[in-house]
Amino acid sequence: MGWLTILPQVVAIGIVLWRKEVILALIAGIFTSELLLLIGSENGVVMMAPLETIERVVNVFSSADSTRVLMFSLIIGCLIAYLRHSGGVTALVELLINKGVTKTKKQAGLMSFVIGIVLFVESNLSVITAGIVSRGLYEKFGMSRERLAYVIDSTSAPVCILILINGWGAVVLANLNANGLENAETTLIGTIFYNFYAWIALAIVLYTIVADKTHGPMKECEERKQMEIAQSGLEEFPGSKARFMIVPLFTLISLIFIFMYWTGGGEIRSGDGSKSILYATIISCIVAYVMMISTGRFNHMQLVEIGFKGMNELLQLVSIVLLSLALGASLKVLGTGAFVAGMAGDNLPMIMIVPMLFLASSLMAFTTGTSWGTFALMIPIGVPLIQMLGLPPAFVISAILGGGVFGDHCSPISDTTMISSVASGCSLLDHVRTQLPYALVGGIATFFVYIVVGIFVI
Repeated sequence: MGWLTILPQVVAIGIVLWRKEVILALIAGIFTSELLLLIGSENGVVMMAPLETIERVVNVFSSADSTRVLMFSLIIGCLIAYLRHSGGVTALVELLINKGVTKTKKQAGLMSFVIGIVLFVESNLSVITAGIVSRGLYEKFGMSRERLAYVIDSTSAPVCILILINGWGAVVLANLNANGLENAETTLIGTIFYNFYAWIALAIVLYTIVADKTHGPMKECEERKQMEIAQSGLEEFPGSKARFMIVPLFTLISLIFIFMYWTGGGEIRSGDGSKSILYATIISCIVAYVMMISTGRFNHMQLVEIGFKGMNELLQLVSIVLLSLALGASLKVLGTGAFVAGMAGDNLPMIMIVPMLFLASSLMAFTTGTSWGTFALMIPIGVPLIQMLGLPPAFVISAILGGGVFGDHCSPISDTTMISSVASGCSLLDHVRTQLPYALVGGIATFFVYIVVGIFVI
């Protein structure tokens, strides 16, 4: 259907800008996509579009991975509630400050940044851990949750695509081999240097932390947070201990690694991320529950109520995740990704091919909300260009990888974007709105860097 394939996203984005309502926008996007599919079908009945929209949402649960993501998105709310009500968050913040580990805003920001680098094995693990550990610290030093969401989101994926000893590297390598690229491993290593968006994104995050400067909508959130902190503070939990946060958190991190190793048959980078995170989160909740009930300060019914209240706080976000998965599935059938990929064009000047691949990957990741899906669709386009035109393999592939991450950072239907919102405790729309200017600066700069470097490389 050509340009019509991007109509669902145009409708969804238009409603977000008009009504500031994500759920309505996603429903409208799914409906538009299903309507177009019926129009393009020989036996399609346009009046069935509302029912097809419902069925598309229902079909999300036919995927085990998608169901696990939804379950995890709820259960992590229970875990966060346990950590907060046990007093573990407050106690850990006080411990870190008293021990001199985090005495300033810069040190608090650097801690979340370093956690994102250390836990490069899995992007969601990086985001969750950095978010849970840093929420109390950001609160203590008067930094907004939107700022935390930006730091952990814009650290995790760039680090994962640069340190490729993880699932990201395995996915890219599999795609390169499947498309017949010679010396795929050497090419993959070569992309580290040329992945300009990842390096620029990390540099901007560091600037934000070290210079303690915020701009645009993020600055407004910071000013609002300063006013809130002046009127309140962290919750007080007499007698609370840092172990009530440290033990469940250590359980979460260690079990994710163990389950990644187990599900990967002895290879961590081949492990099943959705299974590992779900299993580890459930067990961590049980550990937190046992620790809290053993103190005698809580009974079973109180903990059940706390857990459900925590999940209830994330119910709206889980609904957004559900609708986003449905929209992504509908757009895949409609062919939105394939159309966006074709926008790279066949008649471009040689110097513009790689920058346009970066742009096409960005648009695809933005419209579909998935970096890995973008890699799977764009690498089959990039490899023939390498083989037919003699373009530098690492240079071409790096543009596809960087574009996938950039588009993912801008997309309101990206799973990493949503999980960053959950981990930091801010709304999805506020996270997208505040992160977008930073991502756009990095993306625009990267586009021109590819043009300049291409003069010397091609």
